[in-house]
Amino acid sequence: MHKASAFEILANRGIWSLVLCVILLAFLKQLKGTLALFRQPRTMALLALTSLMLTINWGVYIWSVSVNRIVEASLGYYITPLASVTFGVLVLHERLRRLQWVAVILAAAGVTTLTIEYGALPWIALALAISWSSYSLLKKALQLGALEGLSIETLIALVPNLFYLTMIENQHRAQFGLSWGFSLLLVCAGVATVVPLLLFNGATTRLPLTMTGLLQYITPTIMFIVGTFMNHEAMPAGRIVGFGFIWIALVFLGTDLVRSNRATASAL
Repeated sequence: MHKASAFEILANRGIWSLVLCVILLAFLKQLKGTLALFRQPRTMALLALTSLMLTINWGVYIWSVSVNRIVEASLGYYITPLASVTFGVLVLHERLRRLQWVAVILAAAGVTTLTIEYGALPWIALALAISWSSYSLLKKALQLGALEGLSIETLIALVPNLFYLTMIENQHRAQFGLSWGFSLLLVCAGVATVVPLLLFNGATTRLPLTMTGLLQYITPTIMFIVGTFMNHEAMPAGRIVGFGFIWIALVFLGTDLVRSNRATASAL
């Protein structure tokens, strides 16, 4: 049975995402405009940072799945919106509304409870939440389309990805190419990355902010169900209490999101 390492999956995900992005850019006749971004030093510097954050996020997630820590990974994506709110205060100097304060305090209580339960910081969850929140914050400053941004980000990561794959190929540890079926799965990692991202980007322009914000809780919920009921990961009482704090915090955050969206709509 083939089993690629997390780093091989990560490298293939980046490379095949780039291939698909280039094909789509050529089809949409946006290739020249995207390459013109290389003449903008500030934009390229920010894209280098987003590429790093994206690589960290993908790498930690893939590794967590490979070592059967899917539940902790789901926690990371549950607390991502809460981390984004915190970043808004610390970096953008935004003011929290009352329900947002309640959500942040409950989330802090949840992370503290889980830290006590795990006997250490839930670093997988925190790494996923911080890397994705940082990525989102930087992308907000860039104001680029999803396809153009992802194309440059995966292009920046191309050299280290190719270097790693060449190294393991020379050491006869690479799984790509050993069978058509398994190689196709690695190629599909790129498709599974680019297509949902573009669909989400399209949905954000068509759906209310409230809807897109709440829909993002679907992914960690599916991960939690898979980790708990299919992967049979342990869920002792302390861990359930910690997740409970996070879920209640998300209810408050979701309520605030609905209220603020209604207020904005009424003002308009």
